[in-house]
Amino acid sequence: METNTTIQPVVEITEAAAAEVQSMRAKPGNEGKHLRVYVEQGGCSGMQYGMTFDEPRDRDQRTEMHGVTLLVDDFSAQYLRGTVVDFSDALTGGGFKLTNPNAKHSCGCGKSFEV
Repeated sequence: METNTTIQPVVEITEAAAAEVQSMRAKPGNEGKHLRVYVEQGGCSGMQYGMTFDEPRDRDQRTEMHGVTLLVDDFSAQYLRGTVVDFSDALTGGGFKLTNPNAKHSCGCGKSFEV
């Protein structure tokens, strides 16, 4: 399986987000898998973010930070370059948050964006 390791990561992850991912990865069905960060058509602004536990695929860009391996496919990489994945356990506004420098406009829900 061909996997590219990037020198400058496409997506970075904070320590808080990495700790949450490691906790989630310990649950049945997620063991041994990596975090895939991707974009797809949809959402109220045209494109939407997605994250899932997955196996590496050919041509994935792979980054390891804070004990977590991040996978990004070529299509998503063009929209996600420079994005930071963070996590907050606050009661309001908590959860995973992606900060994307390429987004011209983001939806109020924080899950979709326009480039």
